[in-house]
Amino acid sequence: MLITGGARSGKSLHAERLALAAPGRPVHIATAEALDAEMAERIALHQARRDDRWLSHEAPLDLVGALAATDGGGARLIDCLTLWLSNLMHHDRDWRAEVGALAAALKLQTSPVILVTNEVGMGIVPENALARRYRDAAGIMNQIIAEAAEEVVFVVSGLPMRVK
Repeated sequence: MLITGGARSGKSLHAERLALAAPGRPVHIATAEALDAEMAERIALHQARRDDRWLSHEAPLDLVGALAATDGGGARLIDCLTLWLSNLMHHDRDWRAEVGALAAALKLQTSPVILVTNEVGMGIVPENALARRYRDAAGIMNQIIAEAAEEVVFVVSGLPMRVK
């Protein structure tokens, strides 16, 4: 399942509820890296919502490996794909190949996978080339993963709407 929406729309909270409702102990696969104090604070807020019912797995770059390592138990919550994409671009990785590998890996999973992503292309066109490349890459990534996902949910103002 892919859960998408804008910043602070309630995507992560919705995804956490779904993962907790699934059988087994859920696994949070985190893509964020605390590269500055503000990001560290954001990560801490997300971690504070999760208690000892959760297992944690850090995967800023290797989501396919994280899925392989955690399959066979509870639902896996990947939060979030757009941070993962940013990491890939920052490390000069072939993001298209990585997204394709992730889409293929999703079809092989035995335990549920819930992916959170951001819709970053719904506003104005960014003024700088890097931001435009990122926005375009995020849109392409979201399309590829949405195609691979069995279900897609768009969250707005905390309200989930089934898209697929």
